[in-house]
Amino acid sequence: MSVRIDALGHRFDGGPWLFRGLTSTLEPGHVYALTGPSGSGKSTLLAILAGWIQPAAGTVERSDSGWVTWVAQHPHGVAHRAVLDHVALPLLARGVQPRAAEAKAQRLLERFRLAERSHHPFSALSGGEAQRLMLARGIAAEPSLLLVDEPTAQLDRRTAATVDAVIGELAREGTVVVVATHDAQTRDACTDRLDLEDYAA
Repeated sequence: MSVRIDALGHRFDGGPWLFRGLTSTLEPGHVYALTGPSGSGKSTLLAILAGWIQPAAGTVERSDSGWVTWVAQHPHGVAHRAVLDHVALPLLARGVQPRAAEAKAQRLLERFRLAERSHHPFSALSGGEAQRLMLARGIAAEPSLLLVDEPTAQLDRRTAATVDAVIGELAREGTVVVVATHDAQTRDACTDRLDLEDYAA
């Protein structure tokens, strides 16, 4: 999937423009750091790319109808459900057999340094562990477009580096990844940058 953004802009209820005139083509194999000051519209742009918000100006066109996955800044899970189950569920939903789904989910947990937590309930995770789990679950869905909102906000630098590396690996597998971030090291780990400050009205 490629995503064509043409003259895109947004504002709410006739208020001031958050951004305006954004034109770009997002290609598979790239990780786009979406940057800009607080209030510049980073989360709003993610929502537009996801199709949740209709832009006030311009268009977004996807080259196909592939799966879109959003990883939110604040992780949400089922409190008493095991960590492994959270990652296996999107695999099961795609028709993967239970044993194979669990095996693949376990490998993803290993990549995110969560293997030892696989049978713990979601409620037992720290904030950083929960964020890594949400990223692992997003990857398990094998999306064509992965939207990630501040993935390292709750992580220490060592863990954040692991997350950055795995996001880069996913892009090389043919996924378009857009990462909204304030983190300079996460930004630098991406292949490309979209700075909304350049499109402030």
